[in-house]
Amino acid sequence: MSTEILERPDVRDSSTDQGPEVFHYVKKNKIAESAVMGTMVEALCGEVFPVTKSAKPGSPVCEPCKEVYAQLKK
Repeated sequence: MSTEILERPDVRDSSTDQGPEVFHYVKKNKIAESAVMGTMVEALCGEVFPVTKSAKPGSPVCEPCKEVYAQLKK
């Protein structure tokens, strides 16, 4: 089981989401499957979504995901 985590987007429809797009931490081994097959992934914060975009350096990251990731690193 891999513990590597990559940032992935919150893909909620921007017309219904009031806040800016943020990227979530997701288990690395689930990203390719989601991108190819369209399966849903679960972020560390519990958000569930299909992977449709990749984060660029400096992209905003979900605060709850950051907190969970910090606890995993200890």
